[in-house]
Amino acid sequence: MDRPHLRAALRAAGVPDGYYRIEGIHEPVPTPADFLFLREAPDAVWETGAFERGTYEVIARHPDEQTACAHLLGLLV
Repeated sequence: MDRPHLRAALRAAGVPDGYYRIEGIHEPVPTPADFLFLREAPDAVWETGAFERGTYEVIARHPDEQTACAHLLGLLV
């Protein structure tokens, strides 16, 4: 699963748009106060985590996009 497929799966599951941010695919505006995220780190590793009170907290680092997508899907569904 890649990021566009993750976005489609989350929409199909009825997960509200404000619950998550997927870098380059789904970036809600205005930015919610807190949400789960998936992003590519500068060292080419993928991160999943939570944004709360203006701070990004990385929950896990993944070797590839597919693993990161599966993790975020599991957190939200």
